[in-house]
Amino acid sequence: MMELLLLFLLGILAGIVAGLFGLGGGILFTPILFVVFNDAGIAQPVVLTIGSSLFCTFIAALGSSVRQYQQRNFYWGEGLRVGLLGAVGVYAGKLVITSEYYSQQEFVIFFSVLLIYVAYMFYRRGARLPKEMLRSSSPLSLRESTVTGGLGGFVAALAGIGGGGVMVPLMNLWYKKDFVKSVSVSSLAIVLISLSGWGQLAFFNGETATLSSFSAGYVDFGAAFPLAAGGLLGGFGGALFNLKIKRRYLQYGFAVLAVAMAVKLLSEVF
Repeated sequence: MMELLLLFLLGILAGIVAGLFGLGGGILFTPILFVVFNDAGIAQPVVLTIGSSLFCTFIAALGSSVRQYQQRNFYWGEGLRVGLLGAVGVYAGKLVITSEYYSQQEFVIFFSVLLIYVAYMFYRRGARLPKEMLRSSSPLSLRESTVTGGLGGFVAALAGIGGGGVMVPLMNLWYKKDFVKSVSVSSLAIVLISLSGWGQLAFFNGETATLSSFSAGYVDFGAAFPLAAGGLLGGFGGALFNLKIKRRYLQYGFAVLAVAMAVKLLSEVF
């Protein structure tokens, strides 16, 4: 019972992150589930972690997008286009993670590098002056949507995240789009990307060892649901604060947390 409560509370934290920064929550869901499955003695926890994390990410991103819609900070066309193109990237990533070449060590190294990259991006953003954060709200072109969604979906499948850690910096820093708009587009795209990811891994692949009996394919719903439920609540709260809270110190704090998670993951396999 205490484990379920802990997973629920951690899910709330991950959902808040999803709403604040458009990260989908998976940047926290993945390491939490990996540690849980690894400590439970599941022999090959990587694909199970990715599938279960994408299910949690789907729930958290759905809550965040609903809140963005209620705030009238919503971009239907761009979000759907980026998300649908991201589903193609998910399929390509799925081919990699279900191959014999993507082992536990490769997964941990890749995800740890991703965490350090996210930490750097958040630290960099927190250090910027407000005048440096001004960006355009012009629509994403088809090329920009293809690059953003394709890379976001591919990374989502490799790491079990929503892809927001790639998509938001691409839109905001590379394509010079407004940060709040980038978060909104990313949140809606993540709904489609994560749905495509966990759907493919749950219903279009073989079976594997799981922590609970409530599972399908490579998704352990019994272990993921407490995180997902917490993520849903946190997603509403995070999206609400996105337009109101001063983000600089939160960004510094999340940068530190991301590095700490990378160290924890590396210690699990090395």
